[in-house]
Amino acid sequence: MKQRLRSGAGRVKRLGHGAQVEELLERVAVLEDEVQECRQLNLRLAELTDVVQELLLPVAQRDEARVAELMERYSKGL
Repeated sequence: MKQRLRSGAGRVKRLGHGAQVEELLERVAVLEDEVQECRQLNLRLAELTDVVQELLLPVAQRDEARVAELMERYSKGL
């Protein structure tokens, strides 16, 4: 995809729109970084949801070793 963008950008530059193309390519790169950050945040949220779900189980059903393991794993991921 990036190669195709660059290829098309080269054609547009020859037509005299180079600055606009470079600006758009930079914006696409920024947006790709933001999407990756959102993916990482969604993964973190899923992990946190797992921890909260485990902690909300009734005390009689709660597995203390599992809770400790989840909390440790989440803490390491911070």
